[in-house]
Amino acid sequence: MMKYYVYFDAYGHAGQIANEQELAQKYHNDPQEFLQAVCGSLSNEKENHTTGHVGTLRFDSEEELKNYLESLGEEIIGFYGCRSESRPYNF
Repeated sequence: MMKYYVYFDAYGHAGQIANEQELAQKYHNDPQEFLQAVCGSLSNEKENHTTGHVGTLRFDSEEELKNYLESLGEEIIGFYGCRSESRPYNF
């Protein structure tokens, strides 16, 4: 099994991904440092304001990780895209 560190923005969208080796080499094995780096690269402001969080996920392969992240997108599109019939409740 391999650990992956995934940056999720404030809306829950997956962004940058780092595996265990990358986290150790580039970010001194610190998920908070990874979060600061990602937020700093996305921010146009002078101050680095962190939004979102880093999730730790375990998968047997990168393919499983990709499938998981794609399934998140489908759920969000299905809900906000209103693919199913929705009727207001009468109270």
